[in-house]
Amino acid sequence: MTDQKTPRSLPLSEAMTIAAQAISEVIEGRSLTEVLDQLDAHERPIVQSLTFDTLRKWVRSHELIKQFVPKAPPPEVDHLLSVAIALFLQSNSDGKGYAAHTIVDQAVRSCDEYEPTMYAKGMVNAVLRKVSLLVQPPEGEKRYPPDPISMFLPPWWRASLKKNYPKAWQAMLIQQAQRAPLILRVNARQYTRDEYQSLLSQAGIPSQPIEELAGIKLNSALLLHAPVPVVELPGFYSGAVSVQDAGAQLAAILLDPQAGERVLDACAAPGGKTAHLLELADCEMVALELDGARLGKIGGNLDRLRLHSDLVRVIRGDASKAAWWDGKPFDKILLDAPCSASGIVARHPDIPFLRREADIWTLQQRQRAILTQAWKMLNPEGLLLYVTCSVFPEEGEHQAIWFAAEHSNALRLSAPGQILPTEVNDGFYYALFKKKGP
Repeated sequence: MTDQKTPRSLPLSEAMTIAAQAISEVIEGRSLTEVLDQLDAHERPIVQSLTFDTLRKWVRSHELIKQFVPKAPPPEVDHLLSVAIALFLQSNSDGKGYAAHTIVDQAVRSCDEYEPTMYAKGMVNAVLRKVSLLVQPPEGEKRYPPDPISMFLPPWWRASLKKNYPKAWQAMLIQQAQRAPLILRVNARQYTRDEYQSLLSQAGIPSQPIEELAGIKLNSALLLHAPVPVVELPGFYSGAVSVQDAGAQLAAILLDPQAGERVLDACAAPGGKTAHLLELADCEMVALELDGARLGKIGGNLDRLRLHSDLVRVIRGDASKAAWWDGKPFDKILLDAPCSASGIVARHPDIPFLRREADIWTLQQRQRAILTQAWKMLNPEGLLLYVTCSVFPEEGEHQAIWFAAEHSNALRLSAPGQILPTEVNDGFYYALFKKKGP
């Protein structure tokens, strides 16, 4: 998911009300993606933009709330104030957006649209006027300094980053607190990257190629200078291009599928990596996914990209068990394992609010179970690529070391290992193994 500059198709007061309610659901433990999926098409863009920025600026927003509201307000009021203050902070950082008086006025109107906040109009008005003088001061007065690390992280998460990346952790947090760029993968079956970049240029959409990442050449990656809705991308609905992070595009390249090979994408939804593998070669593909709700997204992506064929099967099944397997081994297996998703916070800023420290151990055991089963289904001389979108070593290098120690016939090949988040990619981990003998 990639948020864009705030669209204005929905009245701001109504959008702020919906965004504040969405934040409440995240704090109660619900995925923001699930919440946003329930919105109407005209509601989602602006609400997504507001909620993303609110979660990214959570720490700084609450410093301001505490400064002007000594006694913590009820959650509904707190979340509305957080949405409004995030709008101030975003306008302060990029010089665009809404005027201060508009944000205050629309936040006060928003109070009337949700019963739990009706009584708080006076407080919301007073607090936001004080905040506006700090964040958007009169001409010539000193602006409130933006905080590049204003994203919430649980103490255990922050401690892990400091321990494992003592020189890089602050740069990681600054990067993950920014709006994620929109990166495309050109469908090589339809266009070369140069050809599609020309189409973008004709449509007035500036872009630049991402030539390589972690020393690996990328032939299909394009970075848009400014995000646009996918409906504006030339040929999107006829399969010319997909939205996919540069780090994620390494998976299919590293596995290097060849025509006629039998390939398994063991945890396939929503199907981006499955599609990329099929764009690169006419292989016999099995896309496996346990989550029935997400299974349909794989087929939808393959349909849009025109990649369905008799050689492609989409199956619902548990990758840690063999019940779904027909017993025929695979030449190559992509295992994009369930993980904390700590590497993709820039695209999913609700993740730090949803994760608990105990989740890491639970996920680690799940990853090991899937790795063990996948190895049994791999042909001798076959390749297994282990991937997570995590920056925690417990889900990355520790797992690769464990796996090599447990399987004497696993030969570890060259792969990037841990890739940290940057301005053009999310955080990923890659380990590649070759099976030597039974």
